[in-house]
Amino acid sequence: MPAKPTNDAHEAAPRAGGTGAAASPSSGAGAGAPTEAVTPLSAPSAEAGAGAPTEAVTPLSAPSTEAGAGAPTEAVTPLIRGIAVLRELTEADGTLSLSALERATGLARSTIDRITATLARMDYVRVDGRDVHLAPRLMELGNAYLAALRLPALLSARADALADELDESVSLAVADRDGIRFIHQATRRRAMSLSFRIGDLLPAERTAPGPLFATQWTDTDWQRWRDRRASDPRDLSFTAVPPRKYGADHRSDEAFVSRTEEAAANGWALDDQLIEPGLVAVSVPVRSAHTGDSRKIACVASVVSHTSRHTAHDLRTTLLPRLRSAVTEMERELRRTPPPEPGPPPSDLALWTSASKQQLGRDFIESLARGLTVLTVFGEGRPELTLTEVAQATGLARATARRALITYEHLGLVTTPNPRTFTLTPRVLSLGFPPLSRTSLPEIAQPHLSDLTSRIHESTALAVLSESGEEIQYTARVATGRVMSVNITVGTRRPAHATAPGRVLLADTHDQDRLGYALVDEELEEGLRSLAVPIRDRSGRVVAALNTAMHASRHTLRECVTDLLPELTSTAVRIESDLRTAGRFTHVSLT
Repeated sequence: MPAKPTNDAHEAAPRAGGTGAAASPSSGAGAGAPTEAVTPLSAPSAEAGAGAPTEAVTPLSAPSTEAGAGAPTEAVTPLIRGIAVLRELTEADGTLSLSALERATGLARSTIDRITATLARMDYVRVDGRDVHLAPRLMELGNAYLAALRLPALLSARADALADELDESVSLAVADRDGIRFIHQATRRRAMSLSFRIGDLLPAERTAPGPLFATQWTDTDWQRWRDRRASDPRDLSFTAVPPRKYGADHRSDEAFVSRTEEAAANGWALDDQLIEPGLVAVSVPVRSAHTGDSRKIACVASVVSHTSRHTAHDLRTTLLPRLRSAVTEMERELRRTPPPEPGPPPSDLALWTSASKQQLGRDFIESLARGLTVLTVFGEGRPELTLTEVAQATGLARATARRALITYEHLGLVTTPNPRTFTLTPRVLSLGFPPLSRTSLPEIAQPHLSDLTSRIHESTALAVLSESGEEIQYTARVATGRVMSVNITVGTRRPAHATAPGRVLLADTHDQDRLGYALVDEELEEGLRSLAVPIRDRSGRVVAALNTAMHASRHTLRECVTDLLPELTSTAVRIESDLRTAGRFTHVSLT
């Protein structure tokens, strides 16, 4: 099976398997415009003539909102439909049945089957019987946006330090049209948890960051907000917040205008239980000199608490000064950090999609796969790309890359800061990132354990080291169907020194070039033979161990090394790849 290149050169690994509003084309690039000009982006082109894939330019016919009227002629219909499927899965917290996807999107079941088969081939979803689950590898799309944005990489450490100092949750958010979207969260471990997921979209008027962003809205932005309030008075399209109890409230809308005026005058803003009773927050804008306008808001930093700990007045008088000081340090960090050198983009993406098409045939929608790969070429040092750069990075024809960009501009996932370049928008985070941002290592490992167990016909498990370092704890397990099997349940603890997983975890040599494993023969119990390999995070630290255990009569010591070890090692590589993708901008719990 071919391996699809990833967006991070260090993360290459074998592959295992809200509604966007239309964006207006940029104007002003008439006669004499440079060849890279993307205006008029959706005009008919000779590039899309003879030889263009039929499925790339077929008229839109699905009743899905994403494939409705107004799509450009050259929009890629399968790509629009694939994005619709990903968004429905995201809104459903990561899992839907195939029949539910059919109902939600209005697409034919045969179309849903082909789309999910293509997404599964890309490791973006996992099909388990009749259910479709979002997979961690899908986070590479959101990672591309966050890497290009740079703000999480530059500011997250200061946000985390502020959270530790104040013992309160701290978040960073960016503007997404008339809403806000979170790009970083530093949360507190309490029974009363106050945190949103990275990528969650909230209505601007019900947040503390919203009035700050609204200070820079144009008349068009305000009208878009009024139109949205009129069409969705209860905020039902914002699944991350409780819906309003009542419909349109002119007083609350007027209050948002007043809060925006106060934010412009004060330089900070409050959320006094606007999202839900008990939740309070104070926000301060972080401005970036790199934008060319020192007043432009790059993101907004917020301290979030609840009324049992702080009133809104307390936040303003006790925590706001420290928040302002931290924001000053953030702005200094942005000013003194030079833009990074562009890293290597993914390569041979077009070759991978072609090979997949040859292997899977009609079930693989090549135009969908190729369209999604376009998003992955953006990243650190590559925040803005020309059409030629996108085509070169993906290995796609300019016509194919152009049609994908046309589609993304229509869906609000890509914008054109000038007539020559394209950038990703925060809306890319709507493609699975919120539910996946809280994926734990056991959840990442579970489907891989199932695959491994089905191949070797032995029970498999994942284990981590206890806080004392003296025991291991099993956090995930898949049992085999044998009459005699190893009795291990999730949560079971064993002495680390006497187990194969424990010895792998205790060794932690950080030697990336050494094939590390541990084989324990009848030390913990007579007849019990156990083999384990390490699972490493992005830094190379061993954070878990992948293990299989069996009765000694089933495999000799030599067979454990020659037959089972390669299977465990290849599975560990796949788990590590997913872990690196999921942990690039989020914290992945080990238990």
